[in-house]
Amino acid sequence: MVPVAASRDAGSAPPPSLAPAAGGRQRRALPALPGRRGKEEGAEREERSGAAGAPWCRAGCASPAMAPGVCGTLLGLALYASSLSALSGATFLYHDYCVIGAGPAGLQAAYFLQQAGRDYIVFERSHAPGSFFALYPRHRKLISINKQYTGKSNSEFNLRHDWNSLLSHDRRLLFRRYSRDFFPDADTMVRYLEDFASLLKLRVQYNTAIIHVTLEKSEQAWNGHYFLLTDQDRKNYKCSSLLVAAGMWVPNVVNFPGSEYVEGYETVSINPEDFAGQTVLILGRGNSAFETAENILGVTNFIHMVSRSRVRLSWATHYVGDLRAINNGLLDTYQLKSLDGLLEGDLEDLAIVKDKKGKLHITLQFYLENRNISMGIDSITLPQDELDNFATRAPYDRVIRCLGWKFDFSIYNRSLRMMPGKGNIKKYPQIKPSYESRGTRGLFVLGTASHSVDFRKSAGGFIHGFRYTTRAVHRLLENRHHGVPWPSTVYPITQLTNSIIKRVNEASGLYQMFSVLADIILLRENATAFEYLEEYPIGVLAELEMQTGRKARNGLFVIVMEYGRNFSGADKDVFYYNRAVGEAQHAWQSNFLHPVIYYYKHLPTEREMRVRPPDWPLPRPNAIHHIVEDFLTDWTAPNAHILPLRRFLENCLSTDLRNFFAESCFLFAFTHQKLPPSCQQGYIRMQGLVGSQELRHHAVQAGLLQDYAHTDFSGDRPPDSHDGSQDQLMRDHGIPVRPLQHLVNAKDEL
Repeated sequence: MVPVAASRDAGSAPPPSLAPAAGGRQRRALPALPGRRGKEEGAEREERSGAAGAPWCRAGCASPAMAPGVCGTLLGLALYASSLSALSGATFLYHDYCVIGAGPAGLQAAYFLQQAGRDYIVFERSHAPGSFFALYPRHRKLISINKQYTGKSNSEFNLRHDWNSLLSHDRRLLFRRYSRDFFPDADTMVRYLEDFASLLKLRVQYNTAIIHVTLEKSEQAWNGHYFLLTDQDRKNYKCSSLLVAAGMWVPNVVNFPGSEYVEGYETVSINPEDFAGQTVLILGRGNSAFETAENILGVTNFIHMVSRSRVRLSWATHYVGDLRAINNGLLDTYQLKSLDGLLEGDLEDLAIVKDKKGKLHITLQFYLENRNISMGIDSITLPQDELDNFATRAPYDRVIRCLGWKFDFSIYNRSLRMMPGKGNIKKYPQIKPSYESRGTRGLFVLGTASHSVDFRKSAGGFIHGFRYTTRAVHRLLENRHHGVPWPSTVYPITQLTNSIIKRVNEASGLYQMFSVLADIILLRENATAFEYLEEYPIGVLAELEMQTGRKARNGLFVIVMEYGRNFSGADKDVFYYNRAVGEAQHAWQSNFLHPVIYYYKHLPTEREMRVRPPDWPLPRPNAIHHIVEDFLTDWTAPNAHILPLRRFLENCLSTDLRNFFAESCFLFAFTHQKLPPSCQQGYIRMQGLVGSQELRHHAVQAGLLQDYAHTDFSGDRPPDSHDGSQDQLMRDHGIPVRPLQHLVNAKDEL
């Protein structure tokens, strides 16, 4: 009997001792030591298997060419059927957190867990991290931008235009240090991820394919159950929380008569010469389809592309997953009538018939009713037999499927209730806005597979988006399991305007995950101070107190970034004249990405979140303010941006947020029943700006002080000398009292 390693969380008891594994071999439960089960053990297992390239497919597969998804499914079912009776006596290696997948999301989660000192392990099926990028995109050009220069040195701001770097404290791990290409090579991403894992000493167990996951009920577990994982070598693992970061790697396949003649994106040749003089049909309308077309555009007779949906251009939809300009050469040749073309049609209605010369003819399934396709093309009616100008009447040499990817549900036991979504998100698992599975508590989906939360809306399916949602999930887990509240900073209320302006001008998480992540400002009693929380998922705003450990008793502001409501869409003309708004009074009509501030007197309820209009990110607030869009995305203009924001905040709080000089506060003390917060927190407490030569110079130029420099700084004493007490300083630099009437008009002060 070997006890497994106990959880370090005081709120959970260690799992009970477990019996030896089937076969009589004792398996020692390892403590959470950095690098204990890393590349060394992975290399040893790889050497034993003799199949480094596909460790998940080493047993139970009839053919090496079998698709990995099918192979994994068969192997998982076989293992599950043969080991049901043995699980009760198996030894499980325990970790608090298990992460499936060492792609960008898995490594990002590992980084945050390691920084927090948590017990975790990452399982990676390949011999190195980022195995997806080792294969895809097939033509090796990423469409995630890598902007070298922004004109600014602020690292947080620069991440707005760096779509490849993961978050870390190590400045060496910025992607611009790996490539200077605006659209970098995928091989560079593989090298970057390898360095990220090795330099940060993340605990990744390579050559370990998790092929079955189930639950074990236990009152001792954090979530009422443990997650039991089995790998391809029949080793067993147990964890309290499961983070699934395995990505989307199972090809989407549409089955129809003749689909066996279709080549897949994952296997088709990438050598353009193989397509010279050929006629090609591509099924699909996404970036992989246009990437494939771009590669062979100059050597084919012509290319046709068919899909159910119309072309969606990313600059029109403002969704980075739609067609990017780098791949849209086919649109030019189509619209300029250079033989290539685009068609719309339901792929499930198609059929392909192969003639004696090997040419592929496109027809419709209803033409094949009551006919045997194997009898040959002569016995089959083709559309052009009835409609002689049928669009796809010319035969094709090749048909290529480029339909994207879907999540692999095959390894999850029914007890986990990992169900696919509905409609256009059926390729993703069902999860909550907190990225937790709808079926199982404690199971979180990270990375590309979590994109159902913001599909076709924001950037949650891409590195520059899910690096922030992964951090948000980590903060939720820290509060839930370890009693560590969501990070926050408390400021005096006088810093409210400045805090908002700073964040909307710098924050990358708000900028990339617009309408999904928000900054939350929790007001303290009597609005004398506020607590600032960064990048919280607004989909679970009603659960804020439970999820963060912070209290929202006195109202709150929610800061998000949004596009105009009617500015994004495949059918929108985003280049129309006068498309931008420049006047602050029309800020609510802003089209481009801009900050929006929602004010709530009380935290919205779950019902209010549930019944809000589907295109609203939040329920109706008590007040709302749009900061007018800016061509430079620089919201620092005093009159257009800052002044309207400050007045909005003042109206919500019924207070004056301006900063005043001591002389003004002195006057207000005699003329106002309630002093402005800056006077209460500064002048009354004898606090304020420390005088300096530069400040005095500006005050003299503004006419607020007399020029006393020639009398104050005499002899050899330096002007900024602060020797002696503050009282002595005041005696040495006496400031004559000036008339106060010119300060009465407080509206002239910012």
